[in-house]
Amino acid sequence: MDQSAAFSHQDHAGYDDRPGYEERTGYEERPAYDGQEHAAYEGQEHAAYDGQDNSGYDDRAGYEPTLPDQPSPALQLAGRDDPPTIELGPPLPDPAAPTYPYPAPGPGEPPGPVYVVGDVHGYLEELRAELHHQGLIDADGHWSAGRARIWFLGDFTDRGPDGIGVIDLVMQLAAEAAAAGGYCRALMGNHELLFLGAAKYGDEPVQSTAGTASFLAAWRLNGGQQNDLERLEAHHISWLSRLPAVALEDDHLLLHSDTTAYLEYGESIPDVNDAVHSLLADGSVDEWWDCFRRFTKRFAFRGDAGPTAVHELLDTYGGTRIVHGHSPIPYLTGAVHADDGQPPHIPGPYVYADDLAVAMDGGVTMEGRLLVARLPIN
Repeated sequence: MDQSAAFSHQDHAGYDDRPGYEERTGYEERPAYDGQEHAAYEGQEHAAYDGQDNSGYDDRAGYEPTLPDQPSPALQLAGRDDPPTIELGPPLPDPAAPTYPYPAPGPGEPPGPVYVVGDVHGYLEELRAELHHQGLIDADGHWSAGRARIWFLGDFTDRGPDGIGVIDLVMQLAAEAAAAGGYCRALMGNHELLFLGAAKYGDEPVQSTAGTASFLAAWRLNGGQQNDLERLEAHHISWLSRLPAVALEDDHLLLHSDTTAYLEYGESIPDVNDAVHSLLADGSVDEWWDCFRRFTKRFAFRGDAGPTAVHELLDTYGGTRIVHGHSPIPYLTGAVHADDGQPPHIPGPYVYADDLAVAMDGGVTMEGRLLVARLPIN
């Protein structure tokens, strides 16, 4: 199976030392941006990014960033003096035994391989093409990967032309994968929070350190597509609202955002996910906004302090390596230069922070790549 090559900062210093590489200082926007200015790539400050308290954010000029449910531990039946009057069924499973989000492997049969998918941002056709290239879907867009496991790392909508189409495809693949004994799940990204907030609260004011704003205004500034909002249905909202924020798969800690803000929501993966789900169910507009703002932070794993930040998360939630989306690889590597109008070169996932972190946002919104890769990444 053809895999995207991984690369790391150790031997790709911003790409500047490759033969034939010309340093670039910008990039061309895709037509999907409709020529509109988005705060995600403009130097202007806006409420969607509170740079004042975003310690992981690089404020360089010209860029502004925008389980399966594990069954509860089996309840032990209390001892009784009288015998039960009904059939109790088979013994309860051993809580220490491994659990699977799909039918357990047969004797000697390991779980299927794990794949991760970076930020899609509404680019449905690019997603279909890459999943088919990896052998994960067939020519008609249906699951063809058997017992394989896939994690989407969040940010399905905004900027690209068909965010609802992306959500529909992921929901379809989740059902088809389960029927085949596989696994297709997704994380909640900051754009899911933004999209849900725009749908729920609209122009209702929120207080931010950048001034009073609203979810709807912030969503529009960050590439929100009106046709996505018009096609959003109740089943989409229900599905998006239940997405986990953090997951652990084959010793890889999966996050959307390269930030330590997850630590503010709990000291275990279930705690974080429960806190976010409770907030979405019962929180106020300002609590929603604060959650969106925290998960919009970025670049915590870059630079000299990056490995320390990664270890803080791994030591708390488990795993030996973080895999994330959110921050486009060209920004992480400093390769966003386009005087010649050429798109950034993205050979594959970016391994950095002393090999402790893998970035999966290939910059599809800036004519980079939509990345799908099999774990582990070397």
